Amino acid sequence: MRLLLDTHTLLWVIDAPERLSPAARDAISDNDNEAFVSVASIWELAIKAALGKAILPAELEKSLEQRGYQKLGISFAHAMRAGRLPMHHRDPFDRMLIAQALCEELTLVTGDEQFAVYGVAILKA
Repeated sequence: MRLLLDTHTLLWVIDAPERLSPAARDAISDNDNEAFVSVASIWELAIKAALGKAILPAELEKSLEQRGYQKLGISFAHAMRAGRLPMHHRDPFDRMLIAQALCEELTLVTGDEQFAVYGVAILKA
């Protein structure tokens, strides 16, 4: 399975793995699965950290690499898909993650049930 971690899912993996559902925990830790982290999530976390609403773990990039997570950049196709999504969800970071999951055929690991209206594959975080 190819997984894309939602921003809150990424934080739970790092700081509070007990908050993850057993299915999400198992899927993320399964070496047969690929786990991706979008640069959109890192961008979102950096903004929240600058506003004092989040704390970025030290050496986040190195930590993600050590866990075997793959970086997912934002492509032109991702940006176009995000812009063309119906306005069920207005958060631009969430819209980008949805677009990336759709374009790359990834299962989005999230606790946000509203994502399902886009027809994206979901694994409940």
